[in-house]
Amino acid sequence: MDVGKSVGYVFEDQKWTNKLLIGAVVSVVPIVNFAFAGYWTEIMRNVSEQKSAPLPEWDNFGDKFMKGLFLFIAGLVYSLPALIVFCPFTFLPFVGRGGDDGNGLMGLFAGTTLLLTCLLVIYGLVISFLFPAINLNFARKGTFGSLFEFRNIWPIMSKNLGDYIVAWLITIVFAVAVSFVIGIVAGVLAFIPCCGWILAWLLLAASTVWIGTVYAHLFGQVGVEPPGQALVPGA
Repeated sequence: MDVGKSVGYVFEDQKWTNKLLIGAVVSVVPIVNFAFAGYWTEIMRNVSEQKSAPLPEWDNFGDKFMKGLFLFIAGLVYSLPALIVFCPFTFLPFVGRGGDDGNGLMGLFAGTTLLLTCLLVIYGLVISFLFPAINLNFARKGTFGSLFEFRNIWPIMSKNLGDYIVAWLITIVFAVAVSFVIGIVAGVLAFIPCCGWILAWLLLAASTVWIGTVYAHLFGQVGVEPPGQALVPGA
């Protein structure tokens, strides 16, 4: 796995400035930003197919939007177990507030909430580990059903588990490091009169796009098929 390539390849594209700026604007507009998830899905596919210029154009916006929408819906579906378990406990503090029964209920609420929070963190980590494989299978096939094809999703992780774990960890570390550094720089820029906050906003948005492209390129490398095994068409 070429980590350096994933970090720097975006700047090798002759139109990287325009593509990054368009991505920055798209990524911060609610609903419209589904298209950015579709964009990084195309990067995954391009890298998996070992194309020489993996950074896509911002054309076929509707197709990118639908891909991102499918990913969002899949994320909700995978989050349902956590939501179903946790949501009822948000109402417990408003039930039986007075007397010993109320105190006992609050104690039960506190203990149960702590336990559930720990379980939710673990579940969140599991989903964050699984989702790149889901995303990659979707990048290959482009159908909503492919987001739930566990018979294909599991081999994506298991056949190259070492690289998959490395890609997952690097994505997390890179995202935290870039967010920290860019956050400091943006905070300084915000003090510049008139245009400072605009520059800060653009920098933060562009860094989000950069993080997304690194994620997509890393897992695109994980998904490279052996010679002679073409990706399934249709994405």
